Amino acid sequence: MKLDPAQRHILTLLQKDSTLSTQALADKVGMSPTPCWRRVREMEEAGVIRGYVALVDRHKVGLGTCVWVRVKLKQHSADVLDRFERVVKACEQVVECYELLGETDCLLKLYLPNLEALSVFMHEFLLKIPEIDVTHSAVALREIKNESALPL
Repeated sequence: MKLDPAQRHILTLLQKDSTLSTQALADKVGMSPTPCWRRVREMEEAGVIRGYVALVDRHKVGLGTCVWVRVKLKQHSADVLDRFERVVKACEQVVECYELLGETDCLLKLYLPNLEALSVFMHEFLLKIPEIDVTHSAVALREIKNESALPL
């Protein structure tokens, strides 16, 4: 979907505050509510807007440890990757997973309560996945920037 400037402005505003009413959104974009609502609806139907969520402060809910885990698989076949993907998608501690080019096959991002939880995760979950050959973990010392809004 090709976005016009008004749609980009709408998206920028909704990424900052998705609770804006149609009237408030239309006022900020400089159009009347009905055309503004239609543009939002079009973007929802086209899948540009995938949904609306509440952004939760992970520290306030006890998930202060951010961990990145690089995974190298034993084999590079569609079957192996499919099995690995199914297991990882079902794991709630994994908040992001990317397939990569290079020496690392996949990169996982986890939010955990503490390092003990990381040990449990590694021993009770990740290292039991037979498709995994090697893992390397990195624990974030502090968060410098974490934005959910896309630069439009």
